[in-house]
Amino acid sequence: MSEALTAERILEAAEETLRRFGPGKTTVVDVARALGVSHGSVYRHFPTKAALRDAVAERWLERVNTPLRPLITADGSATERLRNWLEQLSKTKRRMAREDPELFATYHALATESREVIRVHLETLAGMVARIISDGVSRGEFEVEEPHRAARAVLTATARFHNPAHASEWDEPELDAEFEEVWALLLLGLASGRR
Repeated sequence: MSEALTAERILEAAEETLRRFGPGKTTVVDVARALGVSHGSVYRHFPTKAALRDAVAERWLERVNTPLRPLITADGSATERLRNWLEQLSKTKRRMAREDPELFATYHALATESREVIRVHLETLAGMVARIISDGVSRGEFEVEEPHRAARAVLTATARFHNPAHASEWDEPELDAEFEEVWALLLLGLASGRR
């Protein structure tokens, strides 16, 4: 008896097919063939090719989010947690790009096409940072009137260290020193209202 066709199995097959053929050449028929089912069976789980591609992109982005969540409420000051969170985000993306550059490029292309998926992902990241900043405000570490706006600014200011558009720069020797400079400016900005 064959294993039941689930959305998870389809996504696993889609990842393998994308790895083999790339996003431009992968079709739903290719994914179905890899599973030994008809393409209609895949469409029962994902009504369009775009829906399947969005789900693959979401699954990949969730791998980025997972190690970040515990850092929001970890022990330590908000300053330490924010720095650890930013370092983890950068480290996760850099590891993914280094370990499987072709698949990383494929996922980046998929995510770029999936604007709503990217919007939700960025909002999720901003929400995590906003929670840390809010806690920093309540502890007196930061003085920020709108933590969510500050969180978006933090993500924008640090984009070079985690946005896949900058992946070609991640091996530059001065990258860590540049992070330190940006980090120092961020701390000044977050605490600018403190007396």
